[in-house]
Amino acid sequence: MGYLHRLYSRENLRRLAWLAFLGPFFFLSYNFANHLAASQEPGVPSIVFDWEKYVPFLAWTIVPYWSSDLLYAASFLTCWTKTEIDRLGYRLLAIQCVSVCFFVLFPLKLTHCCVPLDGFYAPLFQTLVSFDWAYNMAPSLHVSLAWILWRQFRGPWWGLWFLVIGLSTMTTYQHHFIDLPTGLWAGVLVTSLLPERRRPECVRPRLAVFYGLGATALTVTAFWLGWWILLWPAFALSLVMAAYATGNVELLGKTGHFPPVWMWPYTLFAWLNSLVWRTGASEIVPGVWVGRPNIRGYGSVVDLTAELPVKADIHVPMLDLALPSSEQLSASVSAISRMASRRPTLICCALGYSRSAAAVAAWLVADGRAAGVAEAVEMVRKARPQVVLSPAMVARLTQWAETHDANSTD
Repeated sequence: MGYLHRLYSRENLRRLAWLAFLGPFFFLSYNFANHLAASQEPGVPSIVFDWEKYVPFLAWTIVPYWSSDLLYAASFLTCWTKTEIDRLGYRLLAIQCVSVCFFVLFPLKLTHCCVPLDGFYAPLFQTLVSFDWAYNMAPSLHVSLAWILWRQFRGPWWGLWFLVIGLSTMTTYQHHFIDLPTGLWAGVLVTSLLPERRRPECVRPRLAVFYGLGATALTVTAFWLGWWILLWPAFALSLVMAAYATGNVELLGKTGHFPPVWMWPYTLFAWLNSLVWRTGASEIVPGVWVGRPNIRGYGSVVDLTAELPVKADIHVPMLDLALPSSEQLSASVSAISRMASRRPTLICCALGYSRSAAAVAAWLVADGRAAGVAEAVEMVRKARPQVVLSPAMVARLTQWAETHDANSTD
């Protein structure tokens, strides 16, 4: 009875329900895109680089290529709760919808094909050719799924296998190179927009739309004119979009002095914008300064930017023009306190107008230098009149202060 109970548990039924829906949806939508592209012949273009002719055909890689289907179904066994099952299901549904939309709007065609007529791997190739036509190229759904499924299975060995799956799309002559990075991009974007954790208090939908439109414009231009370098800033802006849509500043990837290389186009824009304003710094209380990044003349630096390269002692990344979370405020207050023996301390953000001002206001309350948020905000504004502490920011500080006081009492 215990075995039957586990077999028919709600979680297992939910897994089966998702697979029963996703399986037919996958093949119906995928075949629809194939048929639609075929009906547009001979006008379907191809994007092929000259060097691709040197990519070897490796028949054995059809095995990892096909393994993606098995791992697709097995991935639901890595989920233990209703939330995990649904998140994976929505990710798989989303990547299918995104990919098919691109297949329909921007159809591309495979220019080379190599199907062994005999040998051990011939049946696998022949089965593939029987339903998979020479279309549905970019983004590579195989690569997108490899990323999403690796996030489920995790581990370095699984990562190596999914890397082989991604590369097999070229060594089996099923894709051109442009399909691989765009497939990875689509997979990363889906997992970013459907994360394991959201911070709704930091979400800025309008900014997400703004950056999303920028990423779209750059992508369309890149494919239209063949300026592939534009895909770099397009990818960066799409992650910025996802960060503002979910409130997850971690998507910008900054963990130390420098943002990661894939964010450098956005970093360059933010750095130039910071230079234009030249806002300087202001001393709020003796030894504690608020301003834009400038490490000269300070004993320590606390960096609150998520978009700029700043050499600092402590980094607490926050999204620009978004409200900080309670966790981020607590982390920044802790950072300022830890630098007490190394004053003067600069607390910096891009312009020294909002994030750094809010962090210092929270620290003034926590350190007992201000009786409350209103007094702390007034102290900051008096020392640095140009700060921008909106009513929403003051409300967030008040909410944080109430929680901080309650935790201190406990």
